[in-house]
Amino acid sequence: MTQRVLCLLTDGFEEIETVAPIDLLRRAGVEVTLAALESPEVTGRSGIRLVADAILSDVLPDHHDLLFLPGGPGVVALRADGRPAALAKMFHQAGKRIAAICAAPLVLKDAGILGDRRHTAHASTHVELPHALQDERVVVDGNLITSRGAGTSIDFGLALVAELRGRHCANEIAAAIMA
Repeated sequence: MTQRVLCLLTDGFEEIETVAPIDLLRRAGVEVTLAALESPEVTGRSGIRLVADAILSDVLPDHHDLLFLPGGPGVVALRADGRPAALAKMFHQAGKRIAAICAAPLVLKDAGILGDRRHTAHASTHVELPHALQDERVVVDGNLITSRGAGTSIDFGLALVAELRGRHCANEIAAAIMA
């Protein structure tokens, strides 16, 4: 059965944190749907443009196994929109996996699902996320996968592959890309 990931995009997304994990997931045979909050064309923090597969309002989240929230300055818009936090809460209540990198764990805070869960995030979020583990590149706590930022994107992507397709698949991909 094909695993499916729903990745939310908005202007200001961090390109490395988005594209690297998506690439690794697709190498593993995982289906990834890029869903933009509004316009299908989104521009990342460094000016790279991506065209989403769909607009969020047209996506059926129930058909996905993992919710992926990239970081970057666009997290402000993700938080303001409210739908990403509602989706995170829905995925959490269904026991599905949720992945967030950089500042995106703030959306998980807004959803009320961090609680006493182990997590990490970008250093810029530590005022709001004082319990984020600062020495961990990727933290997996049950169905929650978090990572620190652009520099941990490959580790994060491989952790997502391991969660969805198994450690053996993640190891094969890591060897193929010389990670």
